[in-house]
Amino acid sequence: MHIHAITDHTEWTIRPAGASDAEQLRRLAQLDSQPALAGPALIAEVGREPWAAVELRSGRVVADPFRPSSHIAEATLARAVSVRRAA
Repeated sequence: MHIHAITDHTEWTIRPAGASDAEQLRRLAQLDSQPALAGPALIAEVGREPWAAVELRSGRVVADPFRPSSHIAEATLARAVSVRRAA
């Protein structure tokens, strides 16, 4: 389940986070001054750079505060809610 979108001439992707994304998720949480996400998550990337992630169980969002990531974080959260409802 990948979602690929283009908004404001910016391409981004929402996808399930895998084991290889653990460091990126930890770094996003650290940048956002939050604890690391636990369990399954979705990650949103612009190019190959992570901008936001959502913990599927709780809906907790972490995002890079140094990037204009609010709309991407909101879309990732909306997708997480959809995934939880389908499960």
